[in-house]
Amino acid sequence: MPPTRNHPSEAPSATAPLLELRDLRIRFGGTEVVRGLDLEIAPGECLGLIGSSGSGKSLTARSLIGLAGTGATVTANTMRLNELSLLSLSERQLRRVRGGRIGLVLQDALVSLDPARTIGAELDDAITLHHRESAAERHRRALALLERVGLPEPEVRLKQRAGQLSGGQRQRALIAIALAGDPELLVADEPTTALDASARRELLALLRELANEGLSILFVSHDLASVRMLCDRVAVIEDGKIVETEATERILTKPASAAADALVRALPQPPKKSPPVDGEIVLAAEGLAKHYRRPDGSVFTALRGAGLQLRAGETLGVVGASGSGKSTLARLLLALDRPNEGSVTLAGEPWSPGPERMRRTRRAQLGMVAQDPLSTFDPRLRVSTILADALSAGKVRSSGKLRGRILESLAEVGLGEAHLNARPIGLSGGERQRVAIARALAGTPRILICDEAVSALDATVRRQILDLIATIRLTRGLACVFISHDLDVIGEISDRVAVVHEGEVVEVAPTLRLFTDPQHPASRTLLTGSDIQRT
Repeated sequence: MPPTRNHPSEAPSATAPLLELRDLRIRFGGTEVVRGLDLEIAPGECLGLIGSSGSGKSLTARSLIGLAGTGATVTANTMRLNELSLLSLSERQLRRVRGGRIGLVLQDALVSLDPARTIGAELDDAITLHHRESAAERHRRALALLERVGLPEPEVRLKQRAGQLSGGQRQRALIAIALAGDPELLVADEPTTALDASARRELLALLRELANEGLSILFVSHDLASVRMLCDRVAVIEDGKIVETEATERILTKPASAAADALVRALPQPPKKSPPVDGEIVLAAEGLAKHYRRPDGSVFTALRGAGLQLRAGETLGVVGASGSGKSTLARLLLALDRPNEGSVTLAGEPWSPGPERMRRTRRAQLGMVAQDPLSTFDPRLRVSTILADALSAGKVRSSGKLRGRILESLAEVGLGEAHLNARPIGLSGGERQRVAIARALAGTPRILICDEAVSALDATVRRQILDLIATIRLTRGLACVFISHDLDVIGEISDRVAVVHEGEVVEVAPTLRLFTDPQHPASRTLLTGSDIQRT
């Protein structure tokens, strides 16, 4: 069940707000990024702060605890937490507030948590900072915090490191650390973005439970589905200003501002009944298994007995919980890893396993778009060089012809000559993903494999990339394997869906049938966390 919250028509409490911001302004040099922002949160209220990338939502949230960034100048007529004026605090006093009266939970727990330290050590540091207690008392408090956030076997979790936990478990550990100082306000900045549907639903239920217990929450997100499930009210930020604040359902059903309307229109569309794709089988996997050896010598099976077929012109969605084996399956389909068992055929010919020299001349038939293109680009290279390398591999070698093809590639993904000399770090998330798509298409592939290609993008940019992929797929007649933990996206883009559970492909069905009548228990569990209206 989705987390319960106040009725959407309920107004915020008439009591004095817990948090009040009036005319908040944040400048970097001569550039004002947040421009006269007003915001308030009532005690026990969960307020969603939504907006497109670069609108100022994360900057606003971090300014509350003095983390606006190097070179930032923060001013406000009012920045108050209950009776405490946050702008009047010294850095030493801010450190007491940070993690004390205001807790912070970020998107990427692997970055926030030290991979070399145990969860217990991280928790003990947070507890020590805000409570004068003995080691035994701190240990008992750490266990209680892990129990409060729903982590099973807390004694075991205290001894584990971040890399030994699932994505959902890491986020729960972060929340436990954020609660160590008994905060009045929890700032959650994109905490559900990287989570699968089940983990997202569980984390939202936890946050709602904390709000019901009296904790105020500022929930910063581009995930409107999560905002709908959790938040009492929503504030919409555009170009550094709040342009609309309303009850959640009112914002999502009758947005008054252009910014809110654009975000709502960008939501994925429900699956529709579509005719079956009956083209030739262009990619097939049978009996795939992949085993990995852990540092302690034990063997972990990431994939077992997995099989699927992809037809020409079809989009096959692949969904599953975090750690289910989706990305391992993608690597085996691309022959980036060798399967321990099973085989892959490409256009009816053996593809994997086998020597790379057997595949080299056919690699251009497969294109790949990853979740984080920044990690797949050489940061020293400019866009022109990135695409030139990809096109040269596809046999376009003449310098004059090469430049023309580079510009054609950029135009196909909605970019232009102005982007030629840019490096990846200087591009927005959406622009980087467009370059990644252009690179994937450089070899004129028959098949595009997208692994979480839109999961890190805000709603409006995600809409643009989904529309771009759909257009290119139709104009080029591409087949596509689209891997995602976001069922809403899968429901819109896919002709059929394969569900991966604990390393096995447990169900494959036409999209609408899977969403209306899932057969396998794992499919039903995933769909419980989907926000698509199923009819």
